[in-house]
Amino acid sequence: MGRGLFDLAGRVVVGVGANSGIGLGFLTGCARQGADVVVWGRRADRNLQAVETLMAAGAGRAHHQAVDVADEAAVQAAFASTLEVMGRADCVFVNAGFSSRAASFPDMTSEMYHQLLNVNLHGAFYALREATRHMRQRAQAGDAGGSIVVCGSLSIFHGLQGMEHYAGSKGALSAMVKGLAVEMGQYGVRANMIAPGFIVTEMTQSSPEAEAIIKRFSAITPMGRPGYPEDIEGPAAYLASDASRFHTGDILVVDGGRTVKSL
Repeated sequence: MGRGLFDLAGRVVVGVGANSGIGLGFLTGCARQGADVVVWGRRADRNLQAVETLMAAGAGRAHHQAVDVADEAAVQAAFASTLEVMGRADCVFVNAGFSSRAASFPDMTSEMYHQLLNVNLHGAFYALREATRHMRQRAQAGDAGGSIVVCGSLSIFHGLQGMEHYAGSKGALSAMVKGLAVEMGQYGVRANMIAPGFIVTEMTQSSPEAEAIIKRFSAITPMGRPGYPEDIEGPAAYLASDASRFHTGDILVVDGGRTVKSL
């Protein structure tokens, strides 16, 4: 059965940091449109579980790779392995990262700062560089096109005490996306960012304060609820497919209206 405007049959979508949460939500949206999917994550067992979920959702083929994105050589090897198995990468979603919070900026340690940036910013750079190298080479061989998507954050727009390092990594990536949109456009490759609002994930639900956190974010969101990984599926299918072929250099905010609500 045809999937219409968002058909991804025969397309390969790579999720960097995608064995749970937002990353898995992105790949699930693509799998539902028939995409071949690749799961990158640090834990092989979780990667395998994600692959099973994606195949059940409708993925054509699925591959998984255990990789620590903070390791440049590991990222290079993982991308080479992905291409060897899948043949190509049509869309790459860069999502690997974590958050941490200091009591205040003056109290933030250099260790905390560098630990986060090694994954959230440097790891993203390594993955984006491999993706663009591949897509440029493919275009120069006569096969232009592709989609690069980076996971951002509302911290790009709002100040967060004690999380300046996290916001800084996301802000840097938003600037990088704009540069990639300009540079890669000549190869038919578009680059965009998704900036999710508060998304309920396994990590969120494992917190002893989960109920209070969800209630608080629901109260400040016009839609009256938090987001879920399923809310990323539609934007994922759009950005990975030809439906977004003239959409590049943008930050797509998926937050239930939170950023436009006045205090």
